[in-house]
Amino acid sequence: MDDEKRQQDEWASSRKHRLPTFTEVLSRRTRPPVDLFMFYLFLQREGAEDILDFWLDVQQHENLCRAYFKDVRKSGRTIKEDWPQYWEYARRRGSIYGTVVGLNGPETKRSTASTGEMLSEQDRRNLAAAGISDEREFGRRSTSPRPPENRSAAASLDDNPPRSTTPFSISARTPTLFNLKRASRAPTVIPRSSAITRMDLVSSAERIFYRYLSPAGNPVDSQENHEIYLPPALRIHNFPLSSQHEPRTQTELSMMAQIPDLFHAQKEYCFRAMEQDAFPRFLRSKAFGNLTPISALVRLVLGLIILWIGLAAGFSLIFLDVHPKSKRFFLFIPFALAVLFLVSHQYELDPILVFFGQSETTPFRTLTIREPYVRNLLLGRAVWVTIVVAIVVTGLTLLFWAVPGHRL
Repeated sequence: MDDEKRQQDEWASSRKHRLPTFTEVLSRRTRPPVDLFMFYLFLQREGAEDILDFWLDVQQHENLCRAYFKDVRKSGRTIKEDWPQYWEYARRRGSIYGTVVGLNGPETKRSTASTGEMLSEQDRRNLAAAGISDEREFGRRSTSPRPPENRSAAASLDDNPPRSTTPFSISARTPTLFNLKRASRAPTVIPRSSAITRMDLVSSAERIFYRYLSPAGNPVDSQENHEIYLPPALRIHNFPLSSQHEPRTQTELSMMAQIPDLFHAQKEYCFRAMEQDAFPRFLRSKAFGNLTPISALVRLVLGLIILWIGLAAGFSLIFLDVHPKSKRFFLFIPFALAVLFLVSHQYELDPILVFFGQSETTPFRTLTIREPYVRNLLLGRAVWVTIVVAIVVTGLTLLFWAVPGHRL
């Protein structure tokens, strides 16, 4: 515990002068408002939280596989004895669990080979045309979403409308400001009340496939389908195994050997897509502002209404030639509120909330800002916004005070 606490302190101190990285956010090392919870809410507003759900579920699946391999080794058996098909597959193609299962060699550090055996011939030609001779190389080189050039003949999706070309613009989902989608199911955790079996791994993989990768969803389970976009070379078109019965044929046993590494390439693709697309926008939204889009829009409407009221009152005082003239100084009240709301909308930052150390999570609900560097950034911007508001309010108030009265 002391080592873990010391490591957390070191991570926190290293971020005093920089923004967090995407890896730190996913590993839950950051604090509000740039933590994993806030990133999930940000994706939810864009209707793209399924991508993060998929990444988290695959991470849980891989952790489950690691736990299985560790349990086998603790029992005194080797992976080669317990699961010879996987051992042979990992030895030939590499595996991300190389250290856990006792494999050595450079190719076991990060492997995306598991998808290769499920690619159609057309997909392989697409990879070759892109200059990628090995499917494992695709996961390392595909660092940004690319539109599909050809659809796989094995995809059996010809009757469906074409899907969008990036994970963050899926045509079936239209994000809206006024109707946030319900929170998706949390990553599935299989309880450790008993030893993990290979069928638990199959069940976990089956759930992920039908939830995120199958256009039709699970024909047996009625769970909601949350299909995500993947390039043609990374799509898995079918899942021939079933968690209802043990694999019997040699083909099923061979397919079962791919289960631990099955979704790693897709997970890497989603990681890169989020890191390069959504995460920079998330940092701009939460590290340089503290309002949600709905809250900022409400401030715009209120600011315009109050500004109209202030201008109407100011012109009334002028054209009624109200005395004493000092009464016009009270115009600073509507002008201050109007300008504060309008500038807050423009910068998506409410300086009053920042001075109280608060940032919005959902519209008009806040939490305390705990990330040191983000707190300093927001304080600096809040001071700047306050100065801008003060200058504009002072200018408007003095302008309406200086204009000579003229009774109509």
